[in-house]
Amino acid sequence: MGRGSPGYRAVVILVLNSGSSSLKCRLVDPARPAAARGMVVERIGAAGGPPDHGAALERVVDALDLSRQELRAVGHRVVHGGDRFREPTVVDDAVARAIEELTPLAPLHNPANLRGIAVARRLRPDVPHVAVFDTAFHATLPAVAATYAIDAELARRHGVRRYGFHGTSCRYVVRRTAALLDRPVSELNLVVLHLGNGASATAVQGGRSVETSMGLSPLEGLVMGTRCGDLDPAVPGHLRRVAGLDADAADDVLWHRSGLVGLCGDNDMRSVLARRAAGDADAALAFDVYCHRIRKYVGAYHAVLGRLDAVVFTAGVGEHAAEVRAAALAGLDHWGIAVDPHQNAVPANEPRVISPAGTPVPICVIPTDEELGIAQEVTDLLSP
Repeated sequence: MGRGSPGYRAVVILVLNSGSSSLKCRLVDPARPAAARGMVVERIGAAGGPPDHGAALERVVDALDLSRQELRAVGHRVVHGGDRFREPTVVDDAVARAIEELTPLAPLHNPANLRGIAVARRLRPDVPHVAVFDTAFHATLPAVAATYAIDAELARRHGVRRYGFHGTSCRYVVRRTAALLDRPVSELNLVVLHLGNGASATAVQGGRSVETSMGLSPLEGLVMGTRCGDLDPAVPGHLRRVAGLDADAADDVLWHRSGLVGLCGDNDMRSVLARRAAGDADAALAFDVYCHRIRKYVGAYHAVLGRLDAVVFTAGVGEHAAEVRAAALAGLDHWGIAVDPHQNAVPANEPRVISPAGTPVPICVIPTDEELGIAQEVTDLLSP
């Protein structure tokens, strides 16, 4: 029976993204991605919300009728795979323990991911559970890109290196870009700009990550909603001496009180743009700093790649903020990088090219879909 036939019965992948206080779920048939269904359970452990992840997932089971679904597998987003996990991995007890051992590298994320895995394995032990790691796509980083110039023995002992994140989104977007440009992934050199509340830039050569802006943690690199991105490493010590901030307080500043919110008090780019349009000087500076940092990375990654075949914008800001796209690439015309004002201003939810016809380096906007990307990676792993 064909996939488009009325009697077609989907064998779906349940994708779970388990956070500290939320659970995002989506049922995906990789053969018919437009038919996906999902839900988000929030306020886990808070007043008015489910008491724990078990109760949250039971709510999902009821709402999506999971007990009757013909599941092929459950795919779990896991933020940090360290050096151990370089590809999607079927979860057993040993794998779960290994993910737990990586908690020092992602103390806010991996424990929450593990809670979702544990509950889902208990509720659906009849299907394979697959961990898909945000860091895995960047396992191809060469040593010159992954290595920090600190004491080598100390770095080896404690896993201090650049890992990179947003890998699931990046892999998905690379494939969609190749399809849009009608070129093989193996032929393309791309700079992928994942611009959301978290933001990263990645240089992709023939489908392989060769440079990326996030490092040991998702704090390094571009300016983000509440995170500072690149920073002089002396700043935390300076704040300890002059402001009396201990390590936890300095972390709180850099992770939660920096970036756009630190510069102008708003972490939502839509609010920043509205305030900038109204003449707000703080919002204007925040916007300029944000776009300047992106432009620096595009130039640097062009140099790393040698030849650049496309610049790709994705995620919430990248897909919807035309002003950011235009300002981030302004002044790069002599490199063949330019944005067409009309194409850029047209709102759309489909993959598209927004550079002038004939421009040497196409500028693409590719909507990301991390859940579909996870489902595809799970399918690829389990296919005979």
